[in-house]
Amino acid sequence: MSGESTGYDAADIEVLEGREAIRKRPGMWVGSTGERGLQQMVFEIVGRAVNEVLAGGSGSGSGSGSGSGSGFVDVTLTSDGGVRVVDDGPGRLVRAAGDTGGPDLEALLTSFHAGPELSGRHITDVGQFRAGLFVVNALSSRLTAEVRGEGVRRVRAYARGVEVAPPAAVEPATGSGTTIAFWPDSEIFTTTRCSFAVLAERFRQVAFLNRGLGISLTDERPAGGARVVSFRFPEGVRDFVAALDAETGSAVQSDVTGFEGEDPRMAGTLEVALLWTGSREERILGFANSRATREGGTHVDGFRDGVAAAVIAYAREQGLPGADLDPRDDRICRSLTAVVSVKLDQPEFLGATCGLLGNTEVRDCVAEAVREHLGNWFEEEPERAAEFVDRIVRGVHED
Repeated sequence: MSGESTGYDAADIEVLEGREAIRKRPGMWVGSTGERGLQQMVFEIVGRAVNEVLAGGSGSGSGSGSGSGSGFVDVTLTSDGGVRVVDDGPGRLVRAAGDTGGPDLEALLTSFHAGPELSGRHITDVGQFRAGLFVVNALSSRLTAEVRGEGVRRVRAYARGVEVAPPAAVEPATGSGTTIAFWPDSEIFTTTRCSFAVLAERFRQVAFLNRGLGISLTDERPAGGARVVSFRFPEGVRDFVAALDAETGSAVQSDVTGFEGEDPRMAGTLEVALLWTGSREERILGFANSRATREGGTHVDGFRDGVAAAVIAYAREQGLPGADLDPRDDRICRSLTAVVSVKLDQPEFLGATCGLLGNTEVRDCVAEAVREHLGNWFEEEPERAAEFVDRIVRGVHED
């Protein structure tokens, strides 16, 4: 390097903190200033609502997402460009003294330093990453938070992350829950219009993966009148697989088989559903803590291992063709439609988009569970088992 000064020193460094940093570089926090960033804003608020309902007192589930309660989250795209999210969770605006259940809503809306949020298998990731409620507040031209609980209603109002008025007077209220409404800042975003179809598809997935949770989406923007979709699936991922199969128009009649369980070795739970279809295409979807793992990972690898082991073991025991199949042959899972969902205390996501699950212990746990369940099912349904194994063997040998 030459000895000449570059004209750049510490005086030229601009240090930004808090809401100023968020508004200066919004793409760093929500991914973009276009529609993708808007969707992340919605997912942040909906994710908080879902987790309040699942973890907090509406009777909606067991925390693992496998309950069958009546908790709900209602999302509305308002005619004036806002988004309103209503839930029937416990309703906590300010944390009571001695409450160790995580930071309160007011702190989450106004600071990065609110303390540790709830984490682990009990948390549902609606978006592909977590930016935090403070980010949503800072990037909204206005935001209101209404909390109902303990017989009263409390309201806070903000503009671009700053509280705009003293807290509203406490008013009587029945029930519990939270309503957060926000309007994305048009000074930040190139569009403030969210896609109904994209949001609806993601909420449908979340409802499938958290059995018993109800989610609705209302769009008040169309001139011809509002459109509404609602999701609640009492059979969880079994319903998911049945819906995936219905989309293909498969002519083969086959019941969805599935199971769920907990394994301390991977510090988490697993829920799996599958069926063999008439298609020669494989469709295996993996999720970790309700987050789509589009690149797969150890849970999907374990599923494949378990299916191959069960098929080969059954063929060997029954003297059927297929005992000599290579367990690493991907064609064994061809014609399978399946959903593999794990919920872990400490999920490890790999890759630039965090679309690959990396927890090594998960593979063996899922493989063992799948092999055991399928082995039992083969014994209970010998005619259908022989049919499926024969179909797999013929498919491999025909290639």
